[in-house]
Amino acid sequence: MSDDTIIEGPAREQLERARGSARFHSKRRGLFIGAIAAPLALGAVGLSLAQPGQAVVPTPVTPTAISALAPSGAVAARGEVAEIFGNKFVIQDGTGRALVETGRQGEGGGLVTKGETITVQGRFEKGFLHASLITRADGKQVVLGRPGGPPAGSADWAKDKLGLGPQPDLPALKAAVEKAGYSDVRVTGRGPRHLEVAAKGADGGERLLHVDFDGRIRERPLL
Repeated sequence: MSDDTIIEGPAREQLERARGSARFHSKRRGLFIGAIAAPLALGAVGLSLAQPGQAVVPTPVTPTAISALAPSGAVAARGEVAEIFGNKFVIQDGTGRALVETGRQGEGGGLVTKGETITVQGRFEKGFLHASLITRADGKQVVLGRPGGPPAGSADWAKDKLGLGPQPDLPALKAAVEKAGYSDVRVTGRGPRHLEVAAKGADGGERLLHVDFDGRIRERPLL
């Protein structure tokens, strides 16, 4: 198995820096594991979103072989944790290796254990898999990143906590996205009045979408 299957360019440079600073990061134990959020069952809609005030749970994505990872707003890979460097770790399967970035919640290197088998879901770009959801072998999930919805402490946040904020009509929003010519719709996050969505364009290429609760759709820059 070649270490260069996925890790190359910017990702390899980051990996080398991570190796050099692993001892420093091992002393930092500020680990904050995201709460496990229970998604709403939406049947054929295929979208998952937590209740107001809770974290957004990304739409489940079927894992792909690491060697087949390509730029995407929502992709998943399953494999064994091979190395850990602070808030980054390497996951490997029989086809290759990928460098996973976990953000502040992974600082200290205690988020995963070397040798355990996990599924990592998130955004893949520039050689990195930016994790938003980690699923362990026993099915337990760790949601990473800022909870969806309005910024904490704002008036919109208070309304959202009370269930008085704007509520997305998920079936209608999915239908609007598909009517606009997109397929394979995957929710990746939520803002105050919009959903972050990954989808396939008419040409089959990956797209990142900003979908307002009123149905307006804007494409974000391609990965």
